[in-house]
Amino acid sequence: MAVDETTAPARGPKISFVSLGCPKALVDSERIITRLRAEGYELARQHDGADLVIVNTCGFLDSAKQESLGAIGDALAENGKVIVTGCMGAEPEAITERFPQVLAVTGPQQYESVVAAVHQAAPPAHDPFLDLLPPEGIKLTPRHYAYLKISEGCNNRCTFCIIPKLRGDLVSRPAADVLREAERLVAAGVKELLVISQDTSAYGVDVKYAPSSWRGREVPAKFIDLARALGELGVWVRLHYVYPYPHVDDVIPLMAEGQILPYLDIPFQHASPDVLKRMRRPAAQEKTLDRIRRWREICPVLTIRSTFIVGFPGETEEDFGFLLDWLEEAQLDRVGCFRYEPVAGAVSNDLAAAVPAEVMEDRWHRFMQRQRAISQRRLKRKVGTRQQVIFDQVEGTNAKGRTKGDAPEIDGTVQVTSHRPLRIGEIATVKIDRADAYDLHGTVVGF
Repeated sequence: MAVDETTAPARGPKISFVSLGCPKALVDSERIITRLRAEGYELARQHDGADLVIVNTCGFLDSAKQESLGAIGDALAENGKVIVTGCMGAEPEAITERFPQVLAVTGPQQYESVVAAVHQAAPPAHDPFLDLLPPEGIKLTPRHYAYLKISEGCNNRCTFCIIPKLRGDLVSRPAADVLREAERLVAAGVKELLVISQDTSAYGVDVKYAPSSWRGREVPAKFIDLARALGELGVWVRLHYVYPYPHVDDVIPLMAEGQILPYLDIPFQHASPDVLKRMRRPAAQEKTLDRIRRWREICPVLTIRSTFIVGFPGETEEDFGFLLDWLEEAQLDRVGCFRYEPVAGAVSNDLAAAVPAEVMEDRWHRFMQRQRAISQRRLKRKVGTRQQVIFDQVEGTNAKGRTKGDAPEIDGTVQVTSHRPLRIGEIATVKIDRADAYDLHGTVVGF
């Protein structure tokens, strides 16, 4: 039957979207896209041909700012109509001075301002009979895992970080809101929830752990209570960006009991007391090594990942040697290391003399060499064991997946072979056959 063009629904404007930075920024992008899709906008895979481009920027490090500026420039060259949002938008002059032709610049979490700018540049053509959304909203991750943001902002004032300036102080979501979002995600097929915020273990401090109603009971907005409730949903729950406050000890038994994944992402950043003091790191305790030992006594399969900075202003060779010794004793499973970058506006830039670039580079290589050996030893312990593996990429009977000790995109993987075809998002039991420095290799032995 022919369609009368006068009554056919108008297609919505096409939006091309670039999302840069951390998982927290990715969640912001998901919220903006969900709102726009609800209003009838379509998503375009390319800038060319779209009605406009939105670039969600990262402004934490100078290198990230350069990447963001490059993305804005590319979008302008390919399309010409660009709206900028995200962390770098907190300092709009850095963008408008270089690209005065951008349509609008908004800061992080300013969803309404972004949508308003889109409305002005490309008014929506919404058809309520066609433009339906899944209840969990639009996700930019694969269907089987999703990031669950529990708060915005941060109360810490680490000297190398300008996140509080960009995103403000801690604002925790009510526990019931978080849990209802988690339920919607699980109902949509998500098998792994990655809990994120700037400081996950500080969750609820700003609201004095106020309770809210979920499943007929009151759940406090508290780290341990939220973790316990999420553990009831029957999926993998992974905790990211956890600072080592004393109450973090309380969550380890939940991991030992299998309620949440035995995985902690703790950004230690350094080990030298002098450097930590200049960094103004929260929960920087001398007894961290003792706590790690206790955690592993309670939960022997616990995986600890962390990030560190080498070349922090004033870092001496003694400080760095202390860090290497600490690393050897801590035996962390997964570690990332960054060379210090003097972020504009960071207090740390003026605390002490800068470490020469060649010294910083040498320390970075020595650090990575030390951690590579540690990682290799720890992975070898898994050879011969059976691990639950979730598959992220599949090609017939071969797949790339992750154990409970591996977060997507930042940790290692498991290269898997199977006698039958595998599916993305499937979880199987895998016998680990061998290990290299960062990855495992194994064979499916059960489903």
